[in-house]
Amino acid sequence: MGKFVIKNTKSGVKFDLKATNGEVIATSEVYTTEAACRKGIESVRNCCVGPVEDQTVENFEVLKHPKFEVYTDKAGEFRFRLKARNGQIVAVSEGYKKMASCLNGIESVRKNAPESPIVKEE
Repeated sequence: MGKFVIKNTKSGVKFDLKATNGEVIATSEVYTTEAACRKGIESVRNCCVGPVEDQTVENFEVLKHPKFEVYTDKAGEFRFRLKARNGQIVAVSEGYKKMASCLNGIESVRKNAPESPIVKEE
């Protein structure tokens, strides 16, 4: 099982969702408080069941929130972002060279987020 790791940054608090092997699957924005960060984690847990909107194809179908959006970044790598019911981005991925790896990352979020414990990094 993975875990959510909450850590302080210079400008606030953020979380990483880590897989069992310790790899970071998804990262949050920087929140102003730990309480807001924990709400972000709950949002990931609640929204990770959303469908995948593939923005890498022409004329892609726009899906309702919550959803994962798959896109290509400026470096040409595949990334995903998880959007909550209100359209806010609650988690983002690293860049992947292959679409299949990006989709595996989404599946890992779906598998790990619902049950993963929250750990505070000091």
